[in-house]
Amino acid sequence: MPRFIISFNDGDMQVADDEWQQVADESHAVVREAKAAGVWIFGGGFHSYEPVVVTENGAVTQGPITKSDVVLGGFSVLEVGDADEAYYWAAKIAKSCRCPQEVREFIDDPESVN
Repeated sequence: MPRFIISFNDGDMQVADDEWQQVADESHAVVREAKAAGVWIFGGGFHSYEPVVVTENGAVTQGPITKSDVVLGGFSVLEVGDADEAYYWAAKIAKSCRCPQEVREFIDDPESVN
């Protein structure tokens, strides 16, 4: 089955200070629903934007690789029947997170065992 990443950029969530708990509760409810449906693989958000870059020779430096105004804020990886089902879940996530979601399909890995 195809796998999709559903994500949003840091700063896209425009939530009032007194609404964060409600957003968290609603988002966690969608995750529980996706787990119960058997489509949830993995997901999460990030504490801060402090990436580390590891080069081909193993050197470790402070990142990012390239400066950008777009920074990943959070993501969900789902395994669903098709793109329409991914869009269904993206809409649920968008509603709970109060922001649009970007949906991208992973390239099939012929070596993976399902």
